[in-house]
Amino acid sequence: MILKLLLFAGLAAAETGRDAWLRYARLTGHIPSALPSSIVALNSSTSSPVHTAGQELQKGFSGILGKQVAVSSTGKQASSAVVGTVAQFQKAFGSSAPNVSAELIEDGFWLSVKGSTVQIVGQNERGALYGAFEYLSMLAQGNFTNVEFATNPAAPIRWINSWDNMDGSITRGFGGASVFFADGLVLSNLTRAAEYARLLSSIRINAAVVNDVNADFHTVNSTNIQGVGRIADVFRPYGVQLALSLDFATPMELGGLSTYDPLDDGVIAFWGNITEQIYDRIPDFAGYLVKADSEGTPGPLVYNRTLAQGANLFARPLVPHGGIVMYRAFVYNQLPNESDWQADRANAAVNLFAPLDGQFDDNVVVQIKYGPIDFQVREPASPLFANLPQTNVALELQVCQEYLGQQTHLVYLPPLWRTVLDFDLRVQNETSLVRDVITGERFNRRLGGSAAVVNVGANETWLGSHLAMSNLYAYGRLAWDWSLDSEAVLQDWTRLTFGTEPTVVSTISTMSMASWPAYENYSGNLGEQTLNDILYTHFGPNPQTLDNTVWGQWTRADHTSIGMDRTVSNGTGFSGQYPAEVAAMFESVETTPDNLLLWFHHVNYTQKLKSGDTVIQHFYDAHYEGAQTAAEFVGMWEGLEGKVDEQRFDEVLYRQTFQAGHAILWRDAIVNFYHNASGIADEKGRVGTHPWRIEAESMELDGYVPYVVSPFEVASGATAIVTATNTTTGTASTTLGFPSGTYDVAVNYFDMFGGNSSYSLSLSGRTVGTWVGNAVDTGKLGHTPSIYIDGHSATRITFKGVSVRKGDVLKIVGRADGVEPAPLDYVSVLPAGVVD
Repeated sequence: MILKLLLFAGLAAAETGRDAWLRYARLTGHIPSALPSSIVALNSSTSSPVHTAGQELQKGFSGILGKQVAVSSTGKQASSAVVGTVAQFQKAFGSSAPNVSAELIEDGFWLSVKGSTVQIVGQNERGALYGAFEYLSMLAQGNFTNVEFATNPAAPIRWINSWDNMDGSITRGFGGASVFFADGLVLSNLTRAAEYARLLSSIRINAAVVNDVNADFHTVNSTNIQGVGRIADVFRPYGVQLALSLDFATPMELGGLSTYDPLDDGVIAFWGNITEQIYDRIPDFAGYLVKADSEGTPGPLVYNRTLAQGANLFARPLVPHGGIVMYRAFVYNQLPNESDWQADRANAAVNLFAPLDGQFDDNVVVQIKYGPIDFQVREPASPLFANLPQTNVALELQVCQEYLGQQTHLVYLPPLWRTVLDFDLRVQNETSLVRDVITGERFNRRLGGSAAVVNVGANETWLGSHLAMSNLYAYGRLAWDWSLDSEAVLQDWTRLTFGTEPTVVSTISTMSMASWPAYENYSGNLGEQTLNDILYTHFGPNPQTLDNTVWGQWTRADHTSIGMDRTVSNGTGFSGQYPAEVAAMFESVETTPDNLLLWFHHVNYTQKLKSGDTVIQHFYDAHYEGAQTAAEFVGMWEGLEGKVDEQRFDEVLYRQTFQAGHAILWRDAIVNFYHNASGIADEKGRVGTHPWRIEAESMELDGYVPYVVSPFEVASGATAIVTATNTTTGTASTTLGFPSGTYDVAVNYFDMFGGNSSYSLSLSGRTVGTWVGNAVDTGKLGHTPSIYIDGHSATRITFKGVSVRKGDVLKIVGRADGVEPAPLDYVSVLPAGVVD
């Protein structure tokens, strides 16, 4: 939408990020006089989303415009902002009510802005609230344009899946503790849960699963049903319905039965009783999310029952109440054998679910991850979307950056999502975009939509990172309309979150749109998957863990070749799971896109890409390019000093600086690993060549000793230094031979969980800086911590603009603490503009 008038919001002294995109920051400059003088919300019940809409409009007018406007439940339409449902408008205004019912479907709304007269009409109360948030979004961005339009959701299911555990922890909890649970119970204070519901409603999310898919059976005991009922109570005024994940074995664990067989009469009765208890407390309960027969979880396959029989067990007692079951297609309890060339975990979803098409009840939705493995940096669209024409399906995404930098790396995800959503599956040789399959349009299905895994926590920033919130905002916007442009959505979020100053909007847009390609470049490319440690934290680099494990995320890399052969002719047959046109494309090296080459084909490192580069040279070039881009983000963000409030500026700068250093670690780890594996040199002479780097183990050591790091590739020269004991101090020193001048001095070290070592750096007795390795223990970085010296704990600190004289003695003193022996990897003395 084009802005008619762009106004600048004044900067606050400090902001925590808690208000996210609903800051309602004051606009300065000329504000039109033709604005509503009253607010009419056509329902006064405090649990009503229409009442909430009135309160939200009042708050927005006050914050954005500095205008105090009264709210009532009756009044005139002229010079008012009136909000309500179609039925409420007709009751209040009769023949003068807008005649828009034919234009709206469930949750849709109609917005008319004509100067001081604003009409917000929802098909239901939730839709009316969505319309109020839309109008406030316009105002907050300085848009006072007269408009009149109707908008409807692309699909009825716009859910989020939480990973909150009953003990208060969150799986992949990079943003702090749960806002729902603690100590096995629902929190007594649900203020943050209500604030979260407000955020979700503003982006048109209509349901939230509040507990982890690896569910605790205690979630549905009588005490906790009452507890989650209180969560539903604070959700209800925002039109967000509550849903729950279930443990398939609950009839045994909680109900005392001897079985959880989905065809057993006692099991059927058990779930019928649980469902009735839930609806007695939560009459608008949305339904269940079920993870079964996956990663060790119980399920119907234990009893030789089908996945459809398992899903239908939960679906049937929901029918009278209008509830649905989201049944995850992430099923792979049978782990593949790597020695079998045809074994492939990617085949599991189609093999298990496609034969059951048409056997799932009408209120079952099969929830399918965007790719066949597990939220990797790039995967092909899951072929299961093409194999269930008679079954309701939904797309599963991750806002949680589990494999993608864990919210310490900036990675704006919608461009990645678009590679799947816009993919044409060519079912029966007809246009079959994934986005049209999940909405139900392509196969004329009643239900469909999407669910996103979100790891919101009690951190003031919600996700642990200010910039990561763009992914949550964008998910909601796109779930409503999958055709929206990713960058346009990002710019809306930026104006709402950081203000309308053009430099801020353009800089954040440039950084964010470059972030996913950069991360792919320095983590894993050509369809090789994200090369992080799949056995431990899913954070730092460790390509060795993908192969020689049972988890089926193999690269099959050896000293001459790399990639999974997923062809029908010679491999796992995965390519044949797609419709014929797509299968033929992926079957051939020549027609497979380079960015998925290693997903579908096993080739030599010297295989030429369509660019003319070899696979191995592409690895080298891409990883250096990605690290360079991450380094540039720091300077770009620094250019916003004074244009973003001080607190958020500093907190984002801290993370961008970390990302720049960690991207170099990623770059070096991957290029060294494949250089070691292939024996093929980098044509540009960069790999293994570091003219500005001083290895810690080559320095004169006192109290420090060399330490061989595993995996070798995550330490420069495969070696670090550690203090001789965990209670001593070590010194590493060397005489510098660099020409005198001004340099940036970077120190690579390891920040392990369970210790906060302290360090000092000096040049010929002149203190350059001191620091403590406490970012993990204090939560300044929310990624999954590591107790080892590895690619997860590796980090760096940089001191800029240091005056260096040739012959200076560089000295680092490290003091061990706890389990952390003040580990050091290397020092870089970098001329201006050089990225190590």
